[in-house]
Amino acid sequence: MNLIPKAVAAIAVVLPSFAFAGTWVVDPAHAQAKFTVKHMMVMDVTGTLGKVNGTIEMDEKDMTKSTVEISIDVDPNTQEAKRDAHLKGPDFFDVEKFPKATFKSKKIAKAGKDKFKVTGDLTLRDVTKEVVVDVTMTPEYTHPFTKAPVRAVVGTTKINRLDYGLKWQVPMANNALFVGNDVKIEVSAEIGPKQAEAAQQEAAKEETKPAAEAAKAADAGVKSAPKK
Repeated sequence: MNLIPKAVAAIAVVLPSFAFAGTWVVDPAHAQAKFTVKHMMVMDVTGTLGKVNGTIEMDEKDMTKSTVEISIDVDPNTQEAKRDAHLKGPDFFDVEKFPKATFKSKKIAKAGKDKFKVTGDLTLRDVTKEVVVDVTMTPEYTHPFTKAPVRAVVGTTKINRLDYGLKWQVPMANNALFVGNDVKIEVSAEIGPKQAEAAQQEAAKEETKPAAEAAKAADAGVKSAPKK
C-alpha cells in the first residue's frame, strides 16, 4: 500500500505552522558524519561514522534562537577492515563502552548568508567539550514525493582527539605524528518538518525503486497535494 498520498494530505494541514517556527528532524537516510585525520603527517584518511539522528527547534524569525541536538552512532568505517577494527577498540573510540557521540547547541550566531556559528557541547567517549561548528543551511526546497519542505545542512568543526581520550600513537623521527591529533568532523544532512517524518520514511523507500516506479510515486504525491 502506498502511504505517500495520505501522508501528503496530512502534511498539507500542518505545513502553515512552519512559516516561522517548528520542529525539524534529520532524515537518517540522507545524512552522514565524516572524520578526517592525517596519517604520518602526509596523507589524509577519511572515514564515516554511523547513523545520524537529530532535532532542530527552528525559529525562522530569529535563527539565533534556534536549538540543535544531534546523536551519532559511533561505527567507524575507513574502507580498511583491520584499521576499522582498531578504531572501534579501546585505543580509539571504544565503541562497546561508548556507542554514541552527541552534540547539543548552547549558542547560535549568524556568520553570513545562510551561514552560522553554532557553539555547543560535543560528547565523545563520555568526555564533553565545547566546540564551535561552522554551519551552512540551504533555503527550503519541495520534496518531490512528500511535497513537504526540505533543507540541507552541513556542519564542520575540528577537535583535538587527545581531549577525548583517543591517545594511541606510534613514535616517529623528529617528533612527527603517526596519527595526527587534529581531527576534522563534518556532518551533512537533509532535514524536514517533524510532522512529515513518516512521509519522509516512505519516500526513502520509493527512492530505491526503479525509475518508472519512483516517478509514479512522485506523480501520486503531486496529485494529492493541495491546489493553490
